[in-house]
Amino acid sequence: MNEFYADLHIHIGRTSSGRAVKITGSKTLTLARILETASARKGLDIIGIIDCHSPEVIEEMVRMIEHGELQELKEGGLRFQETTLIPGSEIEIYDQHCQGPIHVLAYFPTLELMKLFSEWMSQHMKNIHLSSQRIYCDGQTLQQKVHELGGIFIPAHVFTPFKSLFGKGVRRSLTEVFDPQLIDGIELGLSSDTNMVSHIKELQAYTFVSNSDAHSLGKLAREYQKLRLAEANFTELKMALHEQEGRAVIANYGLNPLLGKYHQTVCAKCSQQLSKEATICTECGSTQIIKGVATRIQELSEDFPDKRNRPPYIHQIPLDFIPGIGPKMMERLIEAFGTEMNILHRVTIDQLEQIVPHKLAHLIDLARTGQLAIEVGGGGIYGKIQVD
Repeated sequence: MNEFYADLHIHIGRTSSGRAVKITGSKTLTLARILETASARKGLDIIGIIDCHSPEVIEEMVRMIEHGELQELKEGGLRFQETTLIPGSEIEIYDQHCQGPIHVLAYFPTLELMKLFSEWMSQHMKNIHLSSQRIYCDGQTLQQKVHELGGIFIPAHVFTPFKSLFGKGVRRSLTEVFDPQLIDGIELGLSSDTNMVSHIKELQAYTFVSNSDAHSLGKLAREYQKLRLAEANFTELKMALHEQEGRAVIANYGLNPLLGKYHQTVCAKCSQQLSKEATICTECGSTQIIKGVATRIQELSEDFPDKRNRPPYIHQIPLDFIPGIGPKMMERLIEAFGTEMNILHRVTIDQLEQIVPHKLAHLIDLARTGQLAIEVGGGGIYGKIQVD
């Protein structure tokens, strides 16, 4: 067995022709640049690109296979240099049953199966070219199609206030929307971690994943996981999600939830942080309150022992969040150590001090173990790093 780093939620901003896929995504966030950045700069072993249903993206992958830039793997996935691409799709559900919108992630082992899924979705969707579009069928119908094609199905960022399974506060169980037997994992999202959700009973059945939801190249791997696999491919990933034959997620890496932009309950109008019981803003008097992820999780939690032996969730600050690491300093670090995964996991503080000033080396060391002081985020505004 070997250890692999994986970020399974990365968007495409534009196709090579300039056509928008994720409208809010960076124009530089193309398939080719994602692959190059993930492999050569970030040092990710596995990535899930979740806009691979878009026809122009499929065409790009076909061309890359024809030119030898991508290689289809026998056990699923496509190999680019040092990184395996798992083709995926983010989809929005909103029907009479789910009181959505809810975002979900679906992944497939081959490009051919992704094509079939895209063709099927185009019959239930207004614009198959765009990311995260609403599908006009219920959640269980979507699950069954993913299962029929041998895919992986994961509800996305399940606690964020908008477009998530639990975020709106209208449901207490995933069974109100999904078939629990056809869920392969749960994506926690940037404002929560394993410890926070350990007392939500029905989630004990599932492996937790932590992903970047990247809308720009720099945000790749701001959250990710370490996997124990024999090889970096789709089959092994699916086995890890179900903890089969020694495969598993063995660590989650992510922002301290206090940094998440939806962690704290706030006023939607003035962003004043409020108590979890607040129904009116103490600052401006508005009744437009955005319930924080922490409050929502407390509502769903029960008083029972968490029996599942979860991997550690390590609070890690991305390198580009650290004061003093601008583009030039980042280039110096990458030139010295190769990839961000090397800097975060393999380089000693003594090695860092040979390249950067002592104070910055110390900050990097604190950041990669989650020991920096932070200011709480909420209402769509990220928390901040506090440095003396």
